[in-house]
Formats: sequence, C-alpha cells, structure tokens
Amino acid sequence: MERIASFQIDHDKLTPGLYISRVDGDCVTYDLRMKTPNRGDYVTPKAIHTLEHLLATALRNSARSSEAVYIGPMGCRTGMYVVFRDSVSPEEALALIREAFAWAAAYTGPIPGATPKECGNAAEHDPEGARQEAEAYLKVLERCSKDTFGYPE
Repeated sequence: MERIASFQIDHDKLTPGLYISRVDGDCVTYDLRMKTPNRGDYVTPKAIHTLEHLLATALRNSARSSEAVYIGPMGCRTGMYVVFRDSVSPEEALALIREAFAWAAAYTGPIPGATPKECGNAAEHDPEGARQEAEAYLKVLERCSKDTFGYPE
C-alpha cells in the first residue's frame, strides 16, 4: 500500500501552527497543530474531546457553516483537523478558526452535545482543560497567516 500524505510530513520539523494538509477536490483539510509532535506534551483525551464538541458547534454555527465539512481530533492528540469547502479562502478559514477558538476559550456553559443521548462517551469531557488549550492555541494563531500555511521542509 502507498503511504498516505500525512505520514510523509516530517513530524520532527513540525511546530504548533496552522497548515494546509491537503486538497481533495473541493475540500481543503487544515492541520491545526496545537502541540509539537513527539515531545511528550499532548492534549488530554478529555480536553480534545471537549474541543471537538466546542469547535464543531462554533464552526457549524458560523457565517460559513455550510462549508464546514469536518472538525475532529488527531489520533496523536497534537491537534485537530478542520475541513472546509474550497469556497472558503485560506484567509477566511484562519478567521473562522480564530473565532471558533476564541469562543471555545471563553465558553463556560454546558458542553454542547455532551449528554449520553447525544454523545458516545459523554463522561469523557474536560471543559477547563479545553478552555486552557483553546487559549494557548489562540496565541499560536496570532502569528499565523496564509503565508505560513505550508509545512516546513
């Protein structure tokens, strides 16, 4: 089998940032790299699960909600993936992601979709951890622009 594209990125050179991971037809996958890979500092399972709920809620209620295709955590827990239709420009994607993380960092209500009826693992959430991770990633996003969306070589 062929190695998939994400396994061909040199993770030894990755740092926290926002990258365009791939373009498939009319879908653009953004790599929201929150942690430096393989350094022992990962988003906890509970916090990343809560972030998934918060970011999905924010992006699917944004001005470009119909173009938000997928929001989910990386299995390695160093970040998230967000997939937008290509009608969302990289600049718009960055603005939407910033808005979603700002909302998540400030959110103090019940976690959307986190009841046993709505979620397959409703007991595994960490709202405070999610807020802390969102605040930390907002600082990373401050230095991101469309000019920094390429993976390091």
